[in-house]
Formats: sequence, C-alpha cells, structure tokens
Amino acid sequence: MGYFTAGINHRTAPVALREQVAFSPEQLPEALQDARHFMHTDEVAILSTCNRTELYCASNADYHKALEWLTGYHNLDQKLLSQHSYIHHDKAAVRHMMRVACGLDSMVLGEPQILGQLKSAYAQAQEAGTIGSLLSRLFQYCFTTAKQVRTNTAIGRQPVSIAYAATTLAKQIFADLSENTALLIGAGETIELVARHLHQQGLRNIIVANRTMSRAKLLADRFDGKPALLSDIPHLLPQADIVVSSTASPVPVLGKGSAERAIKKRKHRPMFMVDIAVPRDIEPEVAELPDIFLYTVDDLHDVIQDNMQQRQDAAKEAELLIETGAFEFMSQLRSLDAVNVLRSYRQNTESLRDIELEKAMLALANGTPAEQVLTQFARSLTNKLMHTPSVQLKKAASEGQNSRLEWAEELLGIHGRYENRAKEPTHS
Repeated sequence: MGYFTAGINHRTAPVALREQVAFSPEQLPEALQDARHFMHTDEVAILSTCNRTELYCASNADYHKALEWLTGYHNLDQKLLSQHSYIHHDKAAVRHMMRVACGLDSMVLGEPQILGQLKSAYAQAQEAGTIGSLLSRLFQYCFTTAKQVRTNTAIGRQPVSIAYAATTLAKQIFADLSENTALLIGAGETIELVARHLHQQGLRNIIVANRTMSRAKLLADRFDGKPALLSDIPHLLPQADIVVSSTASPVPVLGKGSAERAIKKRKHRPMFMVDIAVPRDIEPEVAELPDIFLYTVDDLHDVIQDNMQQRQDAAKEAELLIETGAFEFMSQLRSLDAVNVLRSYRQNTESLRDIELEKAMLALANGTPAEQVLTQFARSLTNKLMHTPSVQLKKAASEGQNSRLEWAEELLGIHGRYENRAKEPTHS
C-alpha cells in the first residue's frame, strides 16, 4: 500500500499556466470520475486553488497517467506541463501533503486557508465516491498533523496571508485607508480575510459584489458594507479606490473597457487592484492603463517575503513534527500490510483445519474409534501446517541463506537453536 501526488504549484509554474490547469468547483465531480477511470484507480482526490492543482492517489494507480490525464483534460501541451510539474511517491507524497496542510508549501508561509481548502477537496472526493480507506486515512492524518503544528508552534500567530499582503500594498498606495472605498469581488474565505484586514486598518466603505445577492449581503453585513451583484461592477467601479477580486469564474469579470471608463469618471485618481483569482478575474490588459496599479498573486510574492522571517523558526519546528508524522504514518501503513498477511495466513490455516475436521467427522460417522480419529486429525493437520514452511526453510538452508533461518527462529519462537547449532564445533 502507498500513495503518490502529482501537480503544479506557485513554485514550479507561472500563474498563466496555473490558471489553465485549475478546476472550478462545478468541474470537480466529473473530473474526479474521469481521472479515476483514466488512471485505473479507486481512490483519487483533486486540490485546486489559485496557487496549486494537485492529484492525490492511492499507489495502485498508474502515476505515469496522472500528468497525462491532467494534460488531456485541459488540452495542454504535455511537454510544457511536464517541465513545470512534480510527482512524489509514498513517504515523500505523505510528507508533501502534510506540508501543504500545514501551510509550509504555501506562497505565504503558514497561511491557514489551505487547510480548509484541503478539507474541501476531501469532502468533494467523498461526495464523488472517489475516496476509500487509503486516502481517507491519509487525509485524516494530515488534518491531525496540521492541528498539532498550529497548536505547538507559532507558525500561524501572525496575520500573514495573501489577504494581508494585499492590505499591506494598499496601505503603501493610500496613506489613510479610512478615506477610501473598497470594491471586493467574490464572497469566499480570501475576500472575507481582505475585508477583515481592511476594516481593521480603518477602512469603512466596503462594497461586496457577488454572483448571488444573498451571499454578498451575508459578508457585507459583517463589516457594515453594501452588497451588490457582479452585473453592478461597471457602475460601482468609479467609486472604488481599492478593488480586490477572487471568484471562481472561468472568464474575467472585469475588463479593460470598464476600467478605462471608470478612470475617466474618476478624473484619473489612482485605483489599486489585486487579482487573487486563478483563472484571473481582471483582464491583464487593465495593467496597461495609466493610474491603475494592478497586481496578481505572483506580484504579491515580494510583499509576502518581507513578512516571512518571523515564521522561519516556527517553520523549522513544524518540519520536525511533519517528518515525525510522516515516519509514524508510514510505520502504521506497513503494520496494516502485516495485518493483511496475518489475515490471509489465518484464512489458509482455517481452510486446512476445516478440511481435516470434515474428514475426522466423516471417520467418526463411519464408526472409526474416536482416539484413532483424533490422532489422525492431529497428525494430518500438523503435517499440512508444516509443509510450506518446511519446503521454504530447506530451500533457504540449501542456498546458504542463514539470515532467513535466523528470522524463522525468531518468527517461530525457537530462538537460539539455529544459532547454537551454528556455533557447535565440527569434528573431523
């Protein structure tokens, strides 16, 4: 039993490629079934965020087919994807997944949102019926390890995240955020974090635009903001000094034309925009307009680097916990292999017993004396139980495989007999 994981992330691939490989929530049920069928496996899960797309599989799957499936599903160039991807096996796959769960593989070291996204990936695979006991065991162990890291280290005690980085950049452009208006597009966890950070910095004019008014209102009400629909964005844009967008839309929700008209109405007062979404919500051409400062998740990297130092020591502690966790998990997995061997051995033994017992019962029914039947039953059962081990031990002895003989002594609880015989002096 084992695992492998394959995919791309912000360390290996640019945002232009990551957005081509991303899955929308609506795509996942069908994609999971398609991946399972293509890779000939019963267990597969997909994690897709703005910074990574990864497949988690039980090792009975053909790992060569993982990237082949990802390439075909998204109609990509296989050579290009291979250049920016990675595959981890068994303990390395377990360690990688734990690092992801703990935020150690995130753009923002130790960010907590990824754990929720990993839990969502697990739930979606469960709902799609593509998770079994192997992946379920791994996911649960990763969740436990992440909780342990959060509890026992300082990895998550400082508010460092994509949302925090976006707020930091906004403060560099606008000296006093209390006088500005923010248009937040989307209503997910990242946008909620942006709203919280902006609100904590004194910004009070918040507009939340979302596909559904109910979700927009739910989030806007938490920060005394105003809800709106995505269709309202062109009319709201001239009011916005700060625009942060993070939706699951497969196409941009804010185009160059709308931004150009908004700048004219604002009489070229500067606008700060952050596109956190993958695929991108804001057309890249918007960055060409004067008086608009457009940043993507990749552009936030420099800001994030400045805030990472305080988490480095905690990350070292977390790595030790993860290494221990990965070792213990693989040990447990190997013990399960032993359980399977023992189960098979017991089934074989009971099958031999039942055959001999049936013969004994038949002999009793035919009038054979009970003492004779019991003696024959014991002799036959012993001979059959001894047959295969005897053949293998004689073979090991004839081939000079002393280590196998010593292991057999330990396995059978007859310690020292082979060792003592080996030490006996020889006489000519």
